[in-house]
Amino acid sequence: MFNHDPIPRPSGPPASSAPVRDYVAAGGPGVSADYVVIPRALAEAMPLPFQQHLVHLLADFHRTYGHLKWPVYRVVPSRYEKLADLDEEQLAEVGAIMEIDSDGSLVYRDRSGRRIENAEDRTVLVSCLDPIPAEYANANQSTPPRGFPAPLGGERV
Repeated sequence: MFNHDPIPRPSGPPASSAPVRDYVAAGGPGVSADYVVIPRALAEAMPLPFQQHLVHLLADFHRTYGHLKWPVYRVVPSRYEKLADLDEEQLAEVGAIMEIDSDGSLVYRDRSGRRIENAEDRTVLVSCLDPIPAEYANANQSTPPRGFPAPLGGERV
């Protein structure tokens, strides 16, 4: 009982030898040039099979690379803004200051005092409030009803 038909080959391009690199190169939420960030609140809100699969992947990853000297990473939610739209605190965060020049025009300078040209067109990364936890924190847990508790025994007050 031998099948004489050739083995069907999958159509399309061959499988990648670097699928993670290919996937993150396309960008997406939480992906930057050097890091992939998975918000914990979202991962914990996913269905149980997803969480179990993720735990196995992370365990394999940590077993493989746990011997390296890992730094502590500080992840800060951020967004892109025009330099000219920032307030003083945000300017300080990105290492810039705003001054009024002798002719009355606004001038932006970097930490070394050099003038930043075209500040209106320059985009910088500034920290922002994290919108994810408020929306998804405890998304998979039951929340008790809000308001006053019902009187015991069904009595009305």
